[in-house]
Amino acid sequence: MTFFDLARRNVSRHWLRSVLAVTGIAIGVVAIATLGIMGNSINLMFNDMVSDVGDTITVSPATRSGTTELTKRQVDDITRAVGANRAIPFATTFDSVTVGETKSGAMIYAIPAKDIPFLLGMEAGAYPKDTGSGCVIGKTLAENSKDTGLKLGARATIGNETLRVVGVLEERGMGFDINPDSAIVVPYSWYSNHYGKDTYDQVIVKVRDVNDLDAVKEAIEQKMNRRENVVTVMDTRGILKEVFAAVDSITVFLMGIGAVSLIVAGVSILNVMLMSVTERIKEIGVLRSIGTRRSEVMRMFIYEALILGLVGAAIGGVLSFGTGYMMTAVFSGNPDYFFNPTSLLYIVFGMAFGIGMSAVSGIYPAWKAAHLNPIQALRHE
Repeated sequence: MTFFDLARRNVSRHWLRSVLAVTGIAIGVVAIATLGIMGNSINLMFNDMVSDVGDTITVSPATRSGTTELTKRQVDDITRAVGANRAIPFATTFDSVTVGETKSGAMIYAIPAKDIPFLLGMEAGAYPKDTGSGCVIGKTLAENSKDTGLKLGARATIGNETLRVVGVLEERGMGFDINPDSAIVVPYSWYSNHYGKDTYDQVIVKVRDVNDLDAVKEAIEQKMNRRENVVTVMDTRGILKEVFAAVDSITVFLMGIGAVSLIVAGVSILNVMLMSVTERIKEIGVLRSIGTRRSEVMRMFIYEALILGLVGAAIGGVLSFGTGYMMTAVFSGNPDYFFNPTSLLYIVFGMAFGIGMSAVSGIYPAWKAAHLNPIQALRHE
């Protein structure tokens, strides 16, 4: 076998190993970027679902109070305790609903008519009045009108009374107070007359200034629980912090999985560079013998590792756009989350991590090459 044949074989082997190393880096970048984008999309999705609750306090009967309802007197006491802030009492029940020949069931929220506009936005139609026989329905319920018959203008029979759907609410998303998207909202006066009740399930307190949240909570506690625990006062801001902390932990965990794949790719680059040093020992010996400094030899191999990392990171970054977009669309149902700057940053992070891992992987082979004995390197077969 001639020298040129041997050189050609070494170049082919080195090229193949380099391609595999670049592929590993690209896969690692795609993994860490895509998993990071997935976690961030979950966070954004949850943030959108939990709407308008950061300024909310919910007051409900205490577990050990012996009742699951709040009296009108207790609601009045809570209203006085919160001062200028808005206290909105409500009651809930589940009942069968008939529209024409279609029968279904739905959650019913009973809220004082004057408070409904303050709590819920209207997409179409008008708000119900205390004196009328109208109701409004949630966005999801309206979208499923083929199954339920409930839509704007429909007449819904509950029990022996008929209500006209006078409005469709804006989509509100999941909340810690009420979830009206799949529910019917009626004036409390109608609910009280229809079911013969004058009690409430909970009170929602909307605080004008979130900085006053703790003070309002304390005022309710002092007013209602001075002698014994009558009500449970819950600050949704605290719940949100815990939920988002959990979601952030999921994001970090997912990125950790992607980081493992990049570490594996880094090991492959380490192997490529070590093999490169082994195959080029004579070349290194020649360079050292003509006066090339150790630092220059080190830089040569580190640059080679960096080039592999840059190529792999660039390919991985391009692929991350496609995979990240698809994963966001599949798991969150809203591909727009992908274009959020906080999501796109994970692609940059993945590429930077891949390049950094490549540089680190090239340090030891470069050091080994720089410290070869020139005479022994020239004698190497």
